[in-house]
Amino acid sequence: MQCKGRIVAGSESEALREHVNWLLHDRRAIVLHLGDVAFIDSSGLGTMVRTLTSTRKARGDLKLCVVPEHVRKVLELSHLTKLFDSHESEDHAVEAFYRGPVQAEKPVAQGRSILCIDRSADVVTYLRELLRAAGYEVDTSCSLRDAMILMRVTRFDLLLLGSDMVAAPGTEKTFRDACARTPVIELGNEFSTLEAAHATAGLLEKIAACLHGGAAS
Repeated sequence: MQCKGRIVAGSESEALREHVNWLLHDRRAIVLHLGDVAFIDSSGLGTMVRTLTSTRKARGDLKLCVVPEHVRKVLELSHLTKLFDSHESEDHAVEAFYRGPVQAEKPVAQGRSILCIDRSADVVTYLRELLRAAGYEVDTSCSLRDAMILMRVTRFDLLLLGSDMVAAPGTEKTFRDACARTPVIELGNEFSTLEAAHATAGLLEKIAACLHGGAAS
């Protein structure tokens, strides 16, 4: 499957996910050719992770080939090179299906727990993989109500909060009261659409500053 242009929030990401799901009706080995991808944002990375997960749930696998330098740097910065099996050419990617699976390195846990809350399933999927690969314990939620349930049973060291999260007034007030006891980093409206490398680097710096000395911003 050859991807061209942008993999970003909205119709582009949805088209990628829908096409892979259609392919999974009668095949299980999928190669994404990324040679003509000009731009990818955080939501786009989340879409790729969700697509990989769907393929493996269907007892298949997904591999990448001809990854452009700018996308490769994003995958390295996000520690997603450990998740995706990438190859220099389409032929090499196809050949890899006939070899045994590559065992992924397990990240070294840092003992810090983070709850990621955002309306977008792509964004929370991306954040989960990014932060787990960096060694953090991570839970995710797409609603404040569900987040409150998690916060009642688990003590988190940090909350990552997406923009425009809404709920019933009572839930919002309870959530804000809980936030007073836990550091919060607000992702902002632009997080999901920023160029992925820029968004990733800035977020990891904020998390490190918050958890290892310094206030959340």
